[in-house]
Amino acid sequence: MKLSSDPTRNLAEQLSLHARQRPSKAAVIDGASVLNYCDLDLGVRQRAAALLALGVQPGQIVGIALRDSVEHLLMLYAVARCGAVILPLDCRWKAFEKQRLASHFEPAAVLVEPGEAFEGARCIEAGPAWLALLPLADANQNFPDGDRGLAMSLSSGTTGRPKGPMVSHQKFLNRFWTHWVDLGFGSRETYINATPLYFGGGRAFSMSTLYAGGTVVLCPQPYEPAELADEVARTGASVLFLVPTLLRRLLACDAATLAPLRQLKTLVSSGSPLTAQERVQIRQSLCPNFIEYYSSTEGGGITVLSADDQQLFGESVGRPVFGVEVQIVNEQHQLQEPGTVGRIRYRGPAVADGFYGDPEASLEAFREGWFYPGDLGLFNDEGFLFLKGRAKDMIIRGGINIYPQEIEATLRNHAAVSDACVVGWPSREFDEEVAAFVILKAPLEPQALIALCRAQLASYKVPRQVFIVDDLPRNSLGKVVKPELVGRLPPL
Repeated sequence: MKLSSDPTRNLAEQLSLHARQRPSKAAVIDGASVLNYCDLDLGVRQRAAALLALGVQPGQIVGIALRDSVEHLLMLYAVARCGAVILPLDCRWKAFEKQRLASHFEPAAVLVEPGEAFEGARCIEAGPAWLALLPLADANQNFPDGDRGLAMSLSSGTTGRPKGPMVSHQKFLNRFWTHWVDLGFGSRETYINATPLYFGGGRAFSMSTLYAGGTVVLCPQPYEPAELADEVARTGASVLFLVPTLLRRLLACDAATLAPLRQLKTLVSSGSPLTAQERVQIRQSLCPNFIEYYSSTEGGGITVLSADDQQLFGESVGRPVFGVEVQIVNEQHQLQEPGTVGRIRYRGPAVADGFYGDPEASLEAFREGWFYPGDLGLFNDEGFLFLKGRAKDMIIRGGINIYPQEIEATLRNHAAVSDACVVGWPSREFDEEVAAFVILKAPLEPQALIALCRAQLASYKVPRQVFIVDDLPRNSLGKVVKPELVGRLPPL
């Protein structure tokens, strides 16, 4: 299925069209610096030409390990423009983490910050020597066109075997359609990018905004909530995307600090679900038009929950996005009735075909055109999807399936709880017990939280113990690393 009958073109060609039709419009705002579409297009073509001059061939992989900067945005489209494939690497990773991905994907080159070159790959430092090459490159040459690989959409984290499907230009364009149709992005919007460009959301939303002819404002981490709010006010930003961890930090601020965020037209969250109570707080304190977006890096958007729908089904993650079909199936891949928990699978024009260079992992996640993101869920009779957690995170206590997300939501609803994470505690007697790790924002005894769970949940779901912690271990995208918490538990 294609959302357009026209032949797929290289996505970067759209920037040249903008350079002709809206040359002076602000494309990227970075502090006091403003880059218009004419200069953006020239910068992309110069960098694409420089990569080709350095021997990068169309179809080869090029790593980008840069901080959140204008250079990073330019390089995303420059790699696309020269027909190569983007391999995102977090510039904050240690050298050995970058080496692991480089050894698996074998990039022809990796763009790094000055002084950050690492062994095992051909590193190009994005410093003075690189910038000096750009005016010498033939920016007016004929660049590769047509549908081809655009990016490796890596899953979050760096533990285990690296997995990333190669997503084509057409599939990325189909993902952009979801942003425009379901999420409020578009040519007239100013999107403030406050999450890492390495992260699939930050990268895709920024690229789709530029493709549409909108404006991207860079607000790189780390920043204080007041600094983000001030940047929204200064630039007149209309769209903001934040992961739940960042939203919870904002909710802890006073009304005066958050006041500038009320001017936003749209606030989007993705990465992990929020509770119904948190969604109410966000609509009241931050932005009335708050949208919950359930997606994966491998397949793009899955479902969307609008502000209006949150008032009907506050615990849901919404209905399927434009052009996507979602199903709940059992372990035998058989369709399940509404109200039955099972494995989520979906298919659509933006879903990848498999993991690059890993047929074994592809067989587990991709089947007959469907992608299995690894989540459990159920549909209600109205077609709204409810997540029940990750299949690999499901706790089996004495043969009974327990979904951590339900217990986490119960704990987070306590006024003294800032965040919570529930994991399986290996047990000889029951196979697994329930353990909860909780961050508090006000003094509270663990027994009070156990009593709360006992009052609201079935007895077998009540945590055996609640551990009060100062912080939760997270990866670069803000997701809790649950295996690390399991490793902290004493033996039962």
